[in-house]
Amino acid sequence: MSLTINLNITTFNTKPKTYKAPTFSTTPIYHSNKLTHKNPTFLVHHTHKKMTSSHVIKSSLIDPDGGVLVDLIVPEDQRGLKRIEAEGMVKVGLTKIDLEWVHVVSEGWASPLKGFMREDEYLQSLHFGSLRIDGCRVNMSLPIVLAIDDETKERIGGDEDVALVGPDSSIVAILRSVEIYKHNKEERIARTWGTTAPGLPYVEEVITPAGNWLIGGDLEVLSPIKYNDGLDSYRLSPKQLREEFDRRQADAVFAFQLRNPVHNGHALLMNDTRKRLLDLGYKNPILLLHPLGGYTKADDVPLDVRMEQHSKVLEDGVLDPETTIVSIFPSPMHYAGPTEVQWHAKARINAGANFYIVGRDPAGMGHPTEKRDLYDPDHGKKVLSMAPGLEKLNILPFRVAAYDTVAKEMAFFDPLRAKDFLFISGTKMRSFARTGESPPNGFMCPGGWDVLVKYYASLQAEEAAPSVVSA
Repeated sequence: MSLTINLNITTFNTKPKTYKAPTFSTTPIYHSNKLTHKNPTFLVHHTHKKMTSSHVIKSSLIDPDGGVLVDLIVPEDQRGLKRIEAEGMVKVGLTKIDLEWVHVVSEGWASPLKGFMREDEYLQSLHFGSLRIDGCRVNMSLPIVLAIDDETKERIGGDEDVALVGPDSSIVAILRSVEIYKHNKEERIARTWGTTAPGLPYVEEVITPAGNWLIGGDLEVLSPIKYNDGLDSYRLSPKQLREEFDRRQADAVFAFQLRNPVHNGHALLMNDTRKRLLDLGYKNPILLLHPLGGYTKADDVPLDVRMEQHSKVLEDGVLDPETTIVSIFPSPMHYAGPTEVQWHAKARINAGANFYIVGRDPAGMGHPTEKRDLYDPDHGKKVLSMAPGLEKLNILPFRVAAYDTVAKEMAFFDPLRAKDFLFISGTKMRSFARTGESPPNGFMCPGGWDVLVKYYASLQAEEAAPSVVSA
């Protein structure tokens, strides 16, 4: 049975609290050998002994949507025959972002969805933000769809099954019992983002150049998706995460998603959340620090740099490696605000988290044509508290943290001393790093800040280098 406790961090004692990094025993791990279970600073894939038939993933904290975690990876002993079968099918090409969605669906992040959406599923997601599957209503705020062009539609004709081919021209999956329907881009954009203003990153990258048709069907993925970028060992599936939570005997898992580097305000929030869960009687709350690893807009810090920065945060003792799991969430980013944050929360249910931390303007961005936020910064957390299908997930709203210029530490904002606090936005943080200017002492651990400074210095060096023109 799933455990549900109505918990709102804002109801706790809000006495201002400054951040001082605790001293945890750590071991530097990034760019090193894979970890053993005795050194869980960053959780990576391990070679486990074969499990006995009595092994059960208890998943006792929260049930996956639909009751069963979807796994669409073809068993290894069947892959050869499936691949031969796929060779004879019409081939449908995938973009890099399409492949990320195959990854997401195949591992069960979108459970109980078993493939790219057919039209009835698409319309439910687009208009209701949820799906009714086998009598079960689950949250599904973002359509997960595959677009094709007129020429591909013509080649498919009346075929029931097609083969999906990755950017490297290898066959990735079979899509069964396909259904092709019209891709009304304007309606999709308007209902997902609440605007059709030009400049929406995902729209310009994915939807605008996409075909005028959508193809849905059931996925059979021929092997686990790998990117060969040195980070595959950090991409744990929902099944693997649930196994690890069970191995650690977690009685609460609180998930924190981010697409930016971790600063000491984040750390203050995460450490404080664990303390408050302990105060409520939990014995072993585990933090899932879960950076988004799919598509992000061009000016966001790249995943490999963020992962190295996160590792420094643990090495420097800002977070406790014994109670923290760092893993990559493979979903692409839409920047669709309150609509998208529901997807982020729903996916963490399937990963086994029963608490979800939500902050200011989650999944938001600046308006692409006006000097304002695209979404009200408080709407994300309000929507999560009411969203259909998320009732079993405990939502933990942020307490606002800022830099206390008196204490010279990150602290929870005190409105009675508002003039003493400095808010450093992600844009301002990137500006500091880009120009080599140091942020206020105590804003970020030195090792983590050094990673960002080196990254932006490398960008400037590339920009300054003379271009070579071929004859």
